[in-house]
Amino acid sequence: MRKDRGSEKAVWPPSNAESKEDADEPTDFVASVSTLRNQVILVTGSAGLIGRWLIPRLQAAGAQIVRLDLQDPNGDGYGDILDRAAVTAALRDATGVVHLAAVSRVIWGEQAPDRCRAVNVDATAALLDAAATAPRRPWLLYASSREVYGQQDVLPVPEDAPLRPMNVYAKSKAAAEASVVAAQKAGMPATILRFSSVYGDVHDHCDRVVPAFLRAAVTGGTLRVDGSRNGFDFTHASDVADGITMAAALMAGRETSVPPLHFVSGDCIRLGELAAMAVDLGGNSAARMIEAPTRDFDVQMFQGDPTRANAVLGWRIRTPLAVGLAQLAAAFRDSLAAR
Repeated sequence: MRKDRGSEKAVWPPSNAESKEDADEPTDFVASVSTLRNQVILVTGSAGLIGRWLIPRLQAAGAQIVRLDLQDPNGDGYGDILDRAAVTAALRDATGVVHLAAVSRVIWGEQAPDRCRAVNVDATAALLDAAATAPRRPWLLYASSREVYGQQDVLPVPEDAPLRPMNVYAKSKAAAEASVVAAQKAGMPATILRFSSVYGDVHDHCDRVVPAFLRAAVTGGTLRVDGSRNGFDFTHASDVADGITMAAALMAGRETSVPPLHFVSGDCIRLGELAAMAVDLGGNSAARMIEAPTRDFDVQMFQGDPTRANAVLGWRIRTPLAVGLAQLAAAFRDSLAAR
């Protein structure tokens, strides 16, 4: 694990801003998260897609970061969420926790259900127990997923819709949410955040749908579409990171729980349309699409309602899907050219 100090002066954009949207961040953003100054925040899963976008924002607001991730690129933030001693040590100075660490893919849950439950359910419960007795009694944000809703009858889906998890991964996230609710009832300031189809980085898992489509489109490969009529709510990682930062500032300022929040675009696009957009953006005439059947453990349609996050935090997306896809396609081309 590693503790990184926040900057002496909160500056926007962070020095590693990765898109025009980052550079266009309103000047009052850091002021709106000023309660994070001098907070010590443990970020589990710090080396993952969302963690990489989140940490510069927390640091820009003046927070110190403690990292915990099996994939920490420098090694000094290395730690296993299943290692209770490592988790307890990481919590020693923490005033807040953003719990991102997870088995984060539906297919991984189907392939290794025991590990999925150990990481997503058991380790979350252990983290909550450790946080409850940590010296500074930190607040906690739990990263959950739209998968907990399963297939809903009415779209868009609000946060108070019934949970109908369909697969191993979804059931593990719903069980972890139940542990968070129990911790809230015991007095811990904790909030559940639900994400939907987050994208935005060439270093993301290569088989996630957006990077898989765009990489194939740029290189002239094959885009496999598992159910072209299936549709989802895609959210750029920069927008999700903004939302988490704003939620963390709220928790740091009031130290009480708030109801679950969505960070979603509020739009739904079918996978066939997404693949066609990727092919157009890829600019490689050799790229082609093939259709495969829908997997029997997948939700077929999701569109989230962002109203509550806007009302509670003033959050909204700043990166529309067309813009985010174009940026990522360009990033893939740059990455390939640099090899």
